[in-house]
Amino acid sequence: MATTATAIITEGAGTFILDEVIVSDPQDGEILVEIKASGICHTDIDSMSWGRTIIMGHEGAGIVRACGTGVHHVKPGDAVLLNWAIPCGNCFQCRAGAENICENKPVVPDERVRYKGRPIGRAFQLGTMATHAIVPWQAVVGLNREMPFPSAAILGCGVMTGFGSVVNAARVQRGSCVVVLGAGGVGLSVIQGALYVCASTIIAVDLNPRRLDVAISLGATHTILASKDDIGLLRVAAQIREMTGRGSDYAFECTAVPELASAPLAMVRNGGCAVAVSGVETVVPVNMELFEWDKRYINPLYGQCRPFTDFPALLALYSRGQLKLDEMVTHIYPLSELAEALDHMKRGINSKGVLVP
Repeated sequence: MATTATAIITEGAGTFILDEVIVSDPQDGEILVEIKASGICHTDIDSMSWGRTIIMGHEGAGIVRACGTGVHHVKPGDAVLLNWAIPCGNCFQCRAGAENICENKPVVPDERVRYKGRPIGRAFQLGTMATHAIVPWQAVVGLNREMPFPSAAILGCGVMTGFGSVVNAARVQRGSCVVVLGAGGVGLSVIQGALYVCASTIIAVDLNPRRLDVAISLGATHTILASKDDIGLLRVAAQIREMTGRGSDYAFECTAVPELASAPLAMVRNGGCAVAVSGVETVVPVNMELFEWDKRYINPLYGQCRPFTDFPALLALYSRGQLKLDEMVTHIYPLSELAEALDHMKRGINSKGVLVP
């Protein structure tokens, strides 16, 4: 029997509405999830300009309500989190261990969800800003632990992206110096990843003093309050060279500001590693001198996530108190208050905001 769900819908022209959709019963390899929490991310703002009608949201957690045939790892009633880089498990990239860049991502056909009688897509095949979502089974990871749904939801994008960029992609070495540009949800996850691998110095950089206070509480050893008139954060880079003697070993860009795409290169020492975490997707000018002296620049997607390996590991860290998620969720909103939630995110009021249907 089809489910009537409430969802946040954008037509891709910069606006959104709250309305009803009809979600079909799951078929082979599909799962119907009642969404209990949906994280809010800068990509959600981008999704409103994609030029197509979709249900928004890609960070989610909830309860399985129905499973199609061929689903064996979860059952109705199970608590789960959702993963947007959905691996097929069989393509060239998946066989090579690069599940985050799967070449044949499983999908649920748009026809399975209808809006005003027409098929509607979902952001990243999830559409978590809704009361219900129908997803491929590969998008679902069992929680198997007592934790608040808002804390579980933020694992599905921001936390995995930041933590994984440290551990999986950059492979930050013990005792190293790490700079984190931007202390929002992703940056705070980078800080926690750096703390986990035992970096000796973790320098958080942000325009917002409140965010820097949170960064200290989650593991940063030093902070630098940046200024909007510091083009390319070159003054910050000079401060870091003065603090460290040569520059940091690693620098992570987590601001999503296109003008700062090359800024981490200015922070690292010769032979250091700059990491583009926020995923700037536009043409920007780059001073190629920043690449000199054997510096490396990497642009990992989603922290090189392997969902059925990484999420159980992150959940174990949470259960041991080594990954702070509850502390990152600083405000919860109903679906009807997405506009306020997005405004708070843009103004840096929250570390991480979450919608709860």
